[in-house]
Amino acid sequence: MSALFLDEADVRQLLTMDLALEAVTAAHRAHGSGQAVDVPRQRTRVPTAALHILQGALPDEGVFGYKAYTTSREASRFLVHLFDAANGRLLAMVEADYLGMMRTGAAGGLAASLLARTDAATVGIFGAGWQARGQLDALCRVRPVRQVRVSSRDPARCQAFCDEMTRALGVAVAPAASAEAMVREADILVTVTTAASPLFDGDWLPAGCHVNAAGSNALIRRELDEKAVRRAGLVCVDSRPTALAEAGDLLPLLEKGRLHERQLVELGELVAGRHPGRSDAAQITLFESQGMAIQDLAVAARLLSLARQRGLGQELALGKI
Repeated sequence: MSALFLDEADVRQLLTMDLALEAVTAAHRAHGSGQAVDVPRQRTRVPTAALHILQGALPDEGVFGYKAYTTSREASRFLVHLFDAANGRLLAMVEADYLGMMRTGAAGGLAASLLARTDAATVGIFGAGWQARGQLDALCRVRPVRQVRVSSRDPARCQAFCDEMTRALGVAVAPAASAEAMVREADILVTVTTAASPLFDGDWLPAGCHVNAAGSNALIRRELDEKAVRRAGLVCVDSRPTALAEAGDLLPLLEKGRLHERQLVELGELVAGRHPGRSDAAQITLFESQGMAIQDLAVAARLLSLARQRGLGQELALGKI
């Protein structure tokens, strides 16, 4: 059987947030049970662009592979390569811009389902870009969200995002009156920006708040100050090795000895029941999301199965090699 190429249009036809949540949950359960392989992101840089590669394996699902993406001033381009773990044959190549946004949102949704209070209804979100869409979609599926406030540097973009998400999710989404007011009222706070310095004062976090920090996936990026991290009674990461290598929010505390590797709880450990989650209603919890190849591979494997069922995608002779 030939490999399939799924382009962005195919992915958009097939991928739902419910599918992404199921796939990402399965991937982290496998990781937390020692049944997955994940290799931290590697980067190759030249003056005009950069290549980023994440690789891993899900043996129980019979797949391994990698996501490669490039970034430049012109654009960012994403492609997942999925291989058969039994014989190494190429199964699929999947364009992964929409896929990546959805799986990142699903990871935040999974973390919130395990760490946010069950009655969490008010969400604050820093950022009104592409990635913010997936974050909010996933949260609305795992918690009874009734009100969302958004803080963004661009008022017009913020209003457009609020209008779009209100229509899409049927939830009241509006610009925040101020960053401080948004944070102080949040049951769940999301940061999904490219900020290089903290977005808010950690003292503003209310008791019981859960924070999904999704933008600090490089050492030059930082969305949270030290107070915000230190106030968290539980700090969760998708992968310790990846977090230690590139979580800009955590690096200052790790370097000063105010946070230690052994304090970081992996998301898979929560899913697999190897570590308890929130301890009480007043605890502040934090999830630092850097991204893992196994998230992409789990989603791509399910898309491949659906594409074959529905006759989507283009056949590639490469899969016969």
